[in-house]
Amino acid sequence: MMADERTAAYIRSLEQEKDPFLRELEKEAKRDLVPIIRKETASLLRTLVALKRPENILEVGTAIGYSALLMSGAMPDGCTITTIEKYEKRIPMALNNFRKAGMENRIRLLEGDASDILKTLKGPYDFIFMDAAKGQYIHFLEDVLRLMPNGGVLVSDNVLQDGDVIESRYAVTRRDRTIHSRMREYLYTLKHTEGLETSVIPIGDGVTVSVKLKDLPGGADAGAGRAEPRVKMQERDKT
Repeated sequence: MMADERTAAYIRSLEQEKDPFLRELEKEAKRDLVPIIRKETASLLRTLVALKRPENILEVGTAIGYSALLMSGAMPDGCTITTIEKYEKRIPMALNNFRKAGMENRIRLLEGDASDILKTLKGPYDFIFMDAAKGQYIHFLEDVLRLMPNGGVLVSDNVLQDGDVIESRYAVTRRDRTIHSRMREYLYTLKHTEGLETSVIPIGDGVTVSVKLKDLPGGADAGAGRAEPRVKMQERDKT
């Protein structure tokens, strides 16, 4: 079951963001009603990055850049982050936050729909964080797994939808049934794909952590040779 609210509140009370810029960014997100990952999920994400020590990180869903900056604080020297965002209003906000944090040369932002951009990427990305449209996770998965090397880690947020995912399809509102069924399919696929080891963790809004143990069936080179997506980085602001 999901952690009860008292337990979750206690866990969050233990989390003290040490980075003053991230603390301020968290306040701004709360004020402007911009969704960012919950404190307990942020702690897990940062710990996993520190543990994995990746060379290349891919994030699907930038928003205002909070998660990317959070991961950048735990990644080793030489690691870079590629992050994808399609919501035009948030792109300049994220770029500005990367610049303010001094990370504009280590985080590149790709503007557009992840379903299109993922097909153009070649990788490999040994750490991938998915925090985008929940109903699209299952559609992103094939390309995400293609981009991961053996030993790569995939972290997916908001997979339990505050517990709604365990309910019958008919127990959720009609407008949410598509997301509900797609998320259940996503979780089933993660848990039943040979070559993937996945744990579903009931913290925050639900998180999965998957490790790619071996090459998976399917075209590993799918998408090779396609045009690169439009890149937005601070040093290219004039383009």
